[in-house]
Amino acid sequence: MAVSQPGTPRLLRALNDRAALELLLTRGPLTRSQLGEMTGLSKVTASQLVERLEERGLVQRVGEQAGGRGPNAQLYSVRPASAYVVGVDVGPDHVVAACADITGTIIGRVEHSTHDTDDPVGVVHNAVLDAVKQAEAPMGDVRRIVLGTPGLVDPGTGDIVFAWNLPRWHRGLAAALRDDLHTKIIFENDVNLAAVAEAHTGAAKGIDDFLLIWVGGGLGLAVVLNGRLHRGFSGAAGEIGYLPVPGAEITREVSRRGKGAFQQIAAADAARAVAREHGFRAGTAAEAVRNAIAAGTKGGPVLDELARRLALGVASCCLVLDPPLVVLSGEIGAAGGTPLAERVQHEVAAITPVSPKVVVTGVEEEPVLRGALLTALDTVRDEVFGSTTD
Repeated sequence: MAVSQPGTPRLLRALNDRAALELLLTRGPLTRSQLGEMTGLSKVTASQLVERLEERGLVQRVGEQAGGRGPNAQLYSVRPASAYVVGVDVGPDHVVAACADITGTIIGRVEHSTHDTDDPVGVVHNAVLDAVKQAEAPMGDVRRIVLGTPGLVDPGTGDIVFAWNLPRWHRGLAAALRDDLHTKIIFENDVNLAAVAEAHTGAAKGIDDFLLIWVGGGLGLAVVLNGRLHRGFSGAAGEIGYLPVPGAEITREVSRRGKGAFQQIAAADAARAVAREHGFRAGTAAEAVRNAIAAGTKGGPVLDELARRLALGVASCCLVLDPPLVVLSGEIGAAGGTPLAERVQHEVAAITPVSPKVVVTGVEEEPVLRGALLTALDTVRDEVFGSTTD
C-alpha cells in the first residue's frame, strides 16, 4: 500500500524550484514577476522561491528590466559557477576535453595527441586538468566527467570491454581514472553520445525513435527507442561493423579488434577505394566523397555505390526495429550530405518493405564531445537542482 509522504510542502517547493531553474536556463534572464507568471505561482511565492535559490547560490542578479512606474525589476539567471562538467572525446589520434558550466556554456577546451604514449590515464588526466584550468574552474566543483570512446562499454560496470582502434584501453581504466581525478567518471560509447547530441539539437530533435549510423574510420550504430538509448545486454548493441553482409569475407572467430564484414565494405578504407575507382583521389575518404559531390553527375556513381553498400546494414537494422528516422553521421556520413542520405533512403525502400526517412546529421561540429557534455549536464542538473530544499 502506498504511503503518503509527510513532506508534501517541501516536495512542492522542490518541484517549483526545479521548474523555475529550468525556465531560467531556457528563457532567462527573468524577473520574479515573470517567473511567477510562467510557473503559475503567486508574487509572494515566486519572491520566496527566488530568495531561496539565491541563498543556495543557484541564481544570481544580472541586471534590471526597465518598467513603467516604480523601480526597475531585478533580472535573475542561473549562476554559471553552481557546478561544472567535463566532456572528453577519445579517438585513435587525439583526446579532446571541454569544460562547461551548469548553463552548458563551454569555457575551456583542449586537444592532446595520443601518439607515442602507453599511458591512457595520463593522457586523459592532462586533458581534463588543462580544460578545467583554461576554464578557471576549481577542480573540486567539477561534478561529472563523461568520456566517449569507440568500442564496447559494459552496461553493468561502466568499464571498457574493448575498443578496436584503441588497443591501450582496457578494463579497469574507469576505476583508475576515478582514483586519479577524484571525480565521478562515466564511460559511454562515442556513437551513443553522438545520438544524444542529435536528439538534443540535431536532425532527431523531437523524435523518440531513431537510428544513428556513424560512417567513418569504423562503422557504428546508436539505437534510441522511446527517447532512451538501447545499449543491449553486454553493451554490444550497435556494433554493426561486425554485421555479416554480402560482398565481404566473413571470418569465423574473428578477433574483436579485427575488421568486421560490414566495416570491410562500407567504412573509410572502402569508401576511398570506391572513389579512387571512379577517378576521385583524396587524402581522406570524406574529402573524396565531397569531391564526388562537387563533380555533379560525374560523381554520381561513387555515391550510388556507397549508398548501395550502406543500405545493406541500414536495411538490416530497420527491418528489426522499423524506426521512422535514420541519421547518417560520422565524417563520411556528414560529407555525403543530402545526396548520399537520399540515395540510402531510396535503396533501403527498394530492398525492404520498410521506408524510413534517411537524413544527414544536424550536428556538424564535435558531436561526440557535445553528447558527452549534454549527458554530464543532465545528471548534474538533476543533482544540483534537486537539492534546493536540503
